[in-house]
Amino acid sequence: MDQRDEGAHSQRFIRETGLAAGIAALVEPTLEDLGFRLVRVQVLGRDGQTVQIMAERAGGTIKIEDCEAISRQLSPLLDAHDPLPGSYRLEVSSPGIDRPLVRPSDFEDWAGHEARIELKAPIGDRKRYRGVLEGFEDGEVRMTCTLDQHGTQVIGFPVDLIAAAKLVLTDDLVRDALRRGKKGADVAGGFEPPLEE
Repeated sequence: MDQRDEGAHSQRFIRETGLAAGIAALVEPTLEDLGFRLVRVQVLGRDGQTVQIMAERAGGTIKIEDCEAISRQLSPLLDAHDPLPGSYRLEVSSPGIDRPLVRPSDFEDWAGHEARIELKAPIGDRKRYRGVLEGFEDGEVRMTCTLDQHGTQVIGFPVDLIAAAKLVLTDDLVRDALRRGKKGADVAGGFEPPLEE
């Protein structure tokens, strides 16, 4: 894979809309300067709104201290640009173990694990699929699904058709996240392995 393909491979294809899109455009360059990648921005609640920013390092990890450092950098930026009417709370977090999948590289990094995918338009009569990730190839997310009438098969979903994708919390996923956490810094979601005695 050449450098141009690698860059496109790590770009988010699932993007925010509305207020969240404006906030994402505002905070993403600062996150990148700090060595993090934006996963998702959500604006939650009506009264006492919360701006939730999910971020991670390229390897998929983030520490609590990283979230604090990000918050210290983003708070004055958001205050200066005032993207929301009224008051709000800023919440910086990791994507969690059952994380959203927003980049082609996410589907390769988590291949072998169960995921849910929701499409913008149905394929056949379905918009929602659940199966085991097989990776990313030729612009498509590959997933092994069990379809009632057709049995088990690998399906390719073009990225521009995907509305949302998320890992399914399973014992295998937790074990893998713990293993990755031991190799890296912290496990995504602030979930840390128990201390060994």
